[in-house]
Amino acid sequence: MKNVLIIEDERTVAELERDYLEINSLKVSIEETGEGGLKRILKNDIDLVILDLMLPDMDGFEVCRKIRRRTDIPILIVSAKKSDIDKIRGLGIGADDYITKPFSPNELVARVKAHLNRYIRLTRKRSDENEYIEYPGLKIDRTARRVFVDGEERCFTTKEFDLLTYLATHPNHVFSKDELFSAVWGMDSMGEIATVTVHIKKIRKKTENSNVKTGYIETVWGAGYRFRVLNGKVDEEKESVINAI
Repeated sequence: MKNVLIIEDERTVAELERDYLEINSLKVSIEETGEGGLKRILKNDIDLVILDLMLPDMDGFEVCRKIRRRTDIPILIVSAKKSDIDKIRGLGIGADDYITKPFSPNELVARVKAHLNRYIRLTRKRSDENEYIEYPGLKIDRTARRVFVDGEERCFTTKEFDLLTYLATHPNHVFSKDELFSAVWGMDSMGEIATVTVHIKKIRKKTENSNVKTGYIETVWGAGYRFRVLNGKVDEEKESVINAI
C-alpha cells in the first residue's frame, strides 16, 4: 500500500482528500504545518505529497523547495491560488502538478494514481547493468536516474529527468508541448501544458556546459522542441539553437 502525505491546515479539506484516497486503497497521513510535513518526510516512507500553499508556519513554496532537496517523490500542489504566476512558480520549483481549489475529489484521486504509477515504473530497480544515454558533455544514467554534465552530477526533479530522457532518446524528433505532456505526465488533458515550458527552461539551465551553452534542447517555432543531434553528436552551433521559450 502506497503512503500519501497531505500537508494542509484546513482540516475539513484534508479529511475529504484522505477519505477519497483511502477508499482507493491508499494509506494517508495528515500534517497541518509545513514543519510537521517536513519531519514526516524525513522518515522516508512517503510515496507522494499533496501540499497546500497557505500554511500557518511557512510558505508552501518554501516547503516544496525543501522537500525537493531531500527527495524526488511526486509533489501535487493543491491551492486556492489560481493565477498563472503561482502555477508557474510552483512547477518551476519542483512540483509535479498543480490543482486549484475547489476541485473534484475524483480528479485528485486520478492525478495521484497517475503520478504514483509513473513514479513506480520509472524508479523500479532493474537487475541488469545500468543503462546510459551519452552525448558530448552529457551522460544520463537511466537506471540510477542520475545526470552528469561535463562529469559533474546535476540534480534533476522527477519530471525534469523524465522529460530530458524522453527527448534524448528521440534525437532530432520535434515534439509539440501536447505530445510531451502526454508522454511524460501521462494524463492527456488533465493539468496545464504550460508545465512543459517551465521544465524545458529548467533543463536548459541545468544542462549548460563549456561546449553547449544552450542545454541541448532547441525550440522549433510553431512546432515544439527537439533534442538536436547531428551525425550522432550534439549540434554545437550556438546560432542554430534558440534559447527563448
